[in-house]
Order: sequence, then C-alpha cells, then structure tokens
Amino acid sequence: MGPAILVFLIVAAIIIGGSVAVTRLPGALATRRLDQRLRDVSMPAWGSNEELEETVIKPSLEGPVPAIDRMVSNSWMQRLIEQSGVNTTPSGLLLMSIGAAAVLGFTAYLITSRAIVPVLVAIAGLVLPTLYLFRRRITRFKRFEEQFPEALDLLSRAIRAGHAFQTAMGMVADELPPPVGPEFRKTFDRQNFGLPLREALNELSERVSLLDVRFFVTAVLIQRETGGNLAEILDNLAGVVRERFKILRQVRVHTAHGRFTGYVLLALPAALGVALVFINPDLMRLLFQERMGHMLLAGAMVLQTIGFFWIRAVVKIEV
Repeated sequence: MGPAILVFLIVAAIIIGGSVAVTRLPGALATRRLDQRLRDVSMPAWGSNEELEETVIKPSLEGPVPAIDRMVSNSWMQRLIEQSGVNTTPSGLLLMSIGAAAVLGFTAYLITSRAIVPVLVAIAGLVLPTLYLFRRRITRFKRFEEQFPEALDLLSRAIRAGHAFQTAMGMVADELPPPVGPEFRKTFDRQNFGLPLREALNELSERVSLLDVRFFVTAVLIQRETGGNLAEILDNLAGVVRERFKILRQVRVHTAHGRFTGYVLLALPAALGVALVFINPDLMRLLFQERMGHMLLAGAMVLQTIGFFWIRAVVKIEV
C-alpha cells in the first residue's frame, strides 16, 4: 500500500500543478511583463541621478537568487541573456542548468548501468540551457540584420519629414516588429529619460553586437559632431547593408554543395551504424561491449566532429 499511495500522491500533485500552471501562469507572466514595462518607462520625481540610473536607465529582473544576479550583473552571462531576448536571469539560468543536469543524469542512471554515462549526460544537461541561449542569440541577430535596413529607411524618411532623430527612433520602435522595435524602444526610452544619446547608442551597439549596428552608431555620432545630411548618410548605410546581404546570399548559394557535403559526411557513419545493427548485430555488439570498441566509437565521434567543423570553416566566407 505504501508505494501505491506514494505514486497516487505524486500523480495527483503533477495533475494539480499542471492545472494551476495552465490556468494561472499566462496571467502571472502578463502581469510580470506589464510591471517590467512600467518600471522601464516610469520616472520618479525624486531621488538622485544614481537612483534614476538604477530604476529607469538600467532596470533589471530579479531572479530566484538575487545575490547571484547582483554578483554577475555585468558578466558575459547577463550580456548573453540580454542578447538572446529570453526573459530570464543568471540565477534562473543556473537553476535551469542544474535541474536539467539532475533530470538527464538521473534518467541516464536508470537506463544504463555504466557510471560514466550518467556523468556525461549530466554535463550535457548542465550546458544545454546555455547552448539554447547561444542559439537564440544567433537567430535573433539574424532577424535583426534582416530588419535593420528597413529601420534605417524609416529613420531617413522621418528625418526628411522634419522629425528629430530621437523622435524618429521612437517611430521605429513603434512601427517595426521584434527584435528591432524593442531594441530601439530601449534606446529611445533611455535617452528620453536623461541618458545622453551617445551612451544610449553605445549601449545599443553593445546589446546588438553586429557590424552594421556599429556602423550606424558611428555614423550618427560623427554626424552630430561634424554636421552633414543624416538622412543621406542613413540611406547610403541602408544600401550598403542590403548589398552585403545580396553578396552573402550569393556566397551561400555557391557554398551550398560544401555545406551539404559536411552534413552528409556527418550523418553517413551514424546511419551506416544503425543499418549494421539490423544487418549484423553480433558485429556491432562488439563496439558496445569491448573496450577497444568503446575507444573506436569515441575516436570516430571526435574525428567526425573535427571534420565537420573543418568543412564549415572552409566553406564559411566572411562578407
């Protein structure tokens, strides 16, 4: 009776927890986003400049362990979270990494009896959330690059229509979708509430570490110091960005054969191994039971990985 009651309580807790999460979690997340947005744009009528910088210029989320968040507030982890666009904190990322490592390691321990396998799986689970953030950052930066010429065109048209540059940034923030719109919204809000435009633009180039954004920030800052037609500068920059994208797509077309070759060479040994498991299982069983087979499998995986990245390095052309 004891194990049956325990299983019943666990299943009931999972069902009740899932029901509460489905019914209340969306509302809680919406309330949290609203509170964060109000903290971003609210400007207190009292306090020193330091308090204003902490509450308005650089708002920060509080995670489950605020001490860790304060400790790594200016580290690469915080910068990675901001660049990926994921609504989390360093302490939340750390807890997710530990949880993923524990769950995957325990699952591997139940499946296999070898001690090294759960350890390796736990290490993979530990770095999995960070790898996800890196992937999200790459995807977000690619979308930003695609939308950036349109943002430059909108800035140029707004300036030609007689609007100030700061007002034009607000128009870009309102008109364009993520990730360009929210990034320009942060820049617009921060300079609108007292941060100098130079520092606001420099923060934009730090959050979005792309060459095109650095060109844009440098061009705007130089124009504000030396003068000139900013609308024409932005038009020329938008043309350069579009031409670079055109050349980049042509390069991807010409290197498609090499990239496809890398994928085939990476997948072919695994597919052949699966086929041999069904064709001659006794032969393949030696690879998993004998020590020499383990060494051969490890060597094959290492060499395959090196070859794949080597091919990627050969066909990758910077534009």
